[in-house]
Amino acid sequence: MRTVTVSETLPATVHEAEQRWYDTDRWPSWVDGLSQVTEVSGDWPAVGARVAWESGPAGRGSVLERVVAYEPLAGQTNEVEDDSIRGRQSVAFTPAQDAVRVSLALEYEVRKRSVFTPVVDLLFIRGAQERSLRSTLARFGAELAATRQPDVG
Repeated sequence: MRTVTVSETLPATVHEAEQRWYDTDRWPSWVDGLSQVTEVSGDWPAVGARVAWESGPAGRGSVLERVVAYEPLAGQTNEVEDDSIRGRQSVAFTPAQDAVRVSLALEYEVRKRSVFTPVVDLLFIRGAQERSLRSTLARFGAELAATRQPDVG
């Protein structure tokens, strides 16, 4: 399996970031490629819960995420699969001085393999996955900042 990891420090609390991250109604605003969430089942974001979503026309198609680990105020790990990949995606929330460090990691394998898969992965897939995670995290940060309550004082 290949792993791609991105992190960003955002001006928010862990609680604020976690609340926004787990709000599946808001995912279309910031999850890269997501067009609509089609189903949320179970006690989201707890272990065993599932989210199904669809990408736009040029995207990943149908995506299924199932929670395999969850620790409040710390993070979550989901098994993810679509037509092209399967793997695990993790988000972690770490307190930083007057901020939160959000780390997003995707450990994946290409479903349809051939002798060319390692080269295609190295040249195209890995970079695309990293750009997608980076875009998701940047858009998440922008939305979090826009919706955050200003300090009064």
